[in-house]
Amino acid sequence: MIQTRGERTFAHFSAIVMTLITLAAFLPFILIFVASFTDESALISNGYSYFPEKWSLDAYVYMYTTASTFVRAYGVSFFVTIVGTAVSTILTAMLAYPMARRDFKLHNVLAFIVFFTMLFSGGVVPTYMMWTKIFHIKDSLWALIVPSYLISGFNVLLVRNYYKNNVPVDLIESAQIDGASELKTFYRIMLPLSIPVLVTIGLFTALTYWNDWINALYYITKPQYYGVQNLLIQLMNNIQYLKSDQASSMIGVGAVELPSTAVRMAMAVIGILPILVVLPFLQKYLTKGVVIGAVKG
Repeated sequence: MIQTRGERTFAHFSAIVMTLITLAAFLPFILIFVASFTDESALISNGYSYFPEKWSLDAYVYMYTTASTFVRAYGVSFFVTIVGTAVSTILTAMLAYPMARRDFKLHNVLAFIVFFTMLFSGGVVPTYMMWTKIFHIKDSLWALIVPSYLISGFNVLLVRNYYKNNVPVDLIESAQIDGASELKTFYRIMLPLSIPVLVTIGLFTALTYWNDWINALYYITKPQYYGVQNLLIQLMNNIQYLKSDQASSMIGVGAVELPSTAVRMAMAVIGILPILVVLPFLQKYLTKGVVIGAVKG
């Protein structure tokens, strides 16, 4: 297709604008990265800058001293994110399948129940009592996986709409004529044709699990089950305490000199780095899954 001069001009202009927007979106991440390598005194006196007055590795040296703790926390976060995302994606796809089948008599009832959970919840206290007193998952990795995030009503409806709009009913009927069971139809037809939306909800779920710190706050009392986010909070609290007047009076010297601001930036870099590495490889599925799955079915 031959483009006119006006179309080429608009395409070039759009490319330039989108490039500038992309660079602007990356500027905060660059600032965080630079600040993590900035000397603490320079940060306090001059504030954040892309061209710091003095560079320093003190923040990463301090984190290196607790390397074993960070490795364990990373292991917990990766395990929770991978297992939670895999289980959540499969359960979401399986729940959305009968909701998308018009020949299933209760598909509207299921849709209402899922939508109802998006509007109302049982509250924090009843939820806590249920998971700790009935299911006894406190101080376990399951406490970081199951509560709150395992099934999302929004994701279920997204997958249901994708099924209804993109998987022809003729394929399902052909599979039934050939004698395929519902389980075989689901795994052989629905799942392969639904990769874009499954990758999309998988990415949403992985981000939720990776950034979560609420579940550990509620259900975890043993530090060995802390993920990256909760470890960062704990380390920042420790640094603030060591720099406080109370700690200084106890050890009999001035406030402990620790790169608290730089460490905060270094922790942010470590927390977001895995997401920045994985996201570009899933980007091509993300837009398609959201746009098609969000169409009203």
